[in-house]
Amino acid sequence: MHQALYRKWRPQQFDDVCGQEHITSVLRYEVMNSALSHAYLFCGSRGTGKTTCAKILAKAVNCESPVNGSPCCKCAACLSIDNGAATDVLEMDAASNNGVENIRDIRDEVVYTPSALRYRVYIVDEVHMLSQSAFNALLKTLEEPPAHVIFILATTELHKLPATIISRCQRFDFRRIALPVLAGRISYIAEQEGMELDAAAAERIARMAQGGMRDAISLLELCGGARRRIDVSVVDEMMGSGGREEMLNIVQAIAKADYDTIFHTVSEAVASSRDLTVFWQDLISVYRDLLVVKTTEDATRYLDLTDAETARLTQLAGLFKKGTLLAHCHLLEEALFAMGRANAVKRMVAELTLVRMCDPALDTSSEGLLARLERLEDAIAAGVPVAPPVAPPIAPAPTVTPTPTAAPAPTAAPAPVMEEIPLPEPPPEELAPPVPPKAPTPAAPTATPTPTPPPPAGGRVLHRIRGFMNCVERVRRENAMLASFLEGAKAFLDDHGRVVLQLVSSFAQMMVDEAGARALICRSIAPEIKKTPAPNDLLLEVPNKAAAARDTVLDDLLEAAGEP
Repeated sequence: MHQALYRKWRPQQFDDVCGQEHITSVLRYEVMNSALSHAYLFCGSRGTGKTTCAKILAKAVNCESPVNGSPCCKCAACLSIDNGAATDVLEMDAASNNGVENIRDIRDEVVYTPSALRYRVYIVDEVHMLSQSAFNALLKTLEEPPAHVIFILATTELHKLPATIISRCQRFDFRRIALPVLAGRISYIAEQEGMELDAAAAERIARMAQGGMRDAISLLELCGGARRRIDVSVVDEMMGSGGREEMLNIVQAIAKADYDTIFHTVSEAVASSRDLTVFWQDLISVYRDLLVVKTTEDATRYLDLTDAETARLTQLAGLFKKGTLLAHCHLLEEALFAMGRANAVKRMVAELTLVRMCDPALDTSSEGLLARLERLEDAIAAGVPVAPPVAPPIAPAPTVTPTPTAAPAPTAAPAPVMEEIPLPEPPPEELAPPVPPKAPTPAAPTATPTPTPPPPAGGRVLHRIRGFMNCVERVRRENAMLASFLEGAKAFLDDHGRVVLQLVSSFAQMMVDEAGARALICRSIAPEIKKTPAPNDLLLEVPNKAAAARDTVLDDLLEAAGEP
């Protein structure tokens, strides 16, 4: 009968365990010096060696002739444990035996001495699945078991264990196995099994295993089923992945808004019957790497990539702002959950999300809006003329048209007058006066600045008072009701230094227009304008809807960018 590779190549000694030297060294020392604990807690992600180390420890404490703290794997005790014939080593799956009656059975058995071995060892896998009553039943036995009993608890979710259980065990945290260690191990296994495995393919398998040795060996066995040389293309084909290069091309297409490439790539993935969920997870992984490159000084410390891949990621990261990357990650996360809920429309979810990522204006989430503001702030800080695209709606174009129409108007108007009046006497001396009127022609340019500065606020030039919300908070400390009428209001300074307060409604204007309220507002606004205005200098207004619609937060940013 065929045996899975991860079972065939399961370590039998502490020396064979990969990537967990900080744990195996301590366990070997305890075995060598007979300094064993009564209870161990092994916690960590899947496939990192928790159950393997538990079985090796069970053999080591019962081995007749251990070697440097590791079992010899040759004595009768080791062989019986390996064959599953040792009744003194019990392995229990708490996921299916999580009731209090199962723990009561253990509690009743521990009083008996081992039948054939030195220690009776209980290995409880996935211990976090035990019920609360089962934990309560185990508590006292776990704290003070008989001298011949050792408990080894293993879990992937430490946070689900009661603190009373954790405090009674010697805890070991199993780390995710590093990529070079995984790649080296599966390369060795492939060589022993007669498989031809490329180094790049080994790294690809190790990266997809995400730090789990069992997953890496299982992926190797899956790729070996192709019965040909295992390269990167074989790994991508067997896993339903398009490869990292395809993901990098999609990211570049998103940066350039290349919709043809995006739709073609998704169409190819669907046509080749690849799982779009795997495709999406690969894209999320690339965006994670982009964030690392964008936010750290030495990304190679956190990324297991080649020099060429790192250079390509650095080039792509330069096409995005940090806010844009975060907004894209938010969209990718939402789409991944949507794909899990709607399997039939995975393609549409993927395509719609990628299109939204190409055009920031289509992303109405808070992250998308923050990304757009970040680009605007960077442009203003860099001195890029952001105002021209926004200014035309605010500075009305009619200011240009009245100028030419106003100039011909004076010249056309006197012409008919000169034709009617001088009919009786057309001496050439009378024609001289029309020449001086042309002298005001240069005055026409002087008239053009006059209509240009005033915005639509009755010919006034208003300067927004920044930090007005701080003023509202100061008012709220003394008069919460008055502060409620100031919500949504805007404050300006006019040319005469008076404070113009634009309120949201006439009712709010009526409630604020009171001597005590005016005085409180003036005191609260003084820190922002560096002086205390008189209550009579506080002008209360209710702007029309058109003016309020033109006044936005972007106006504040543009105004700030224009200041010295």
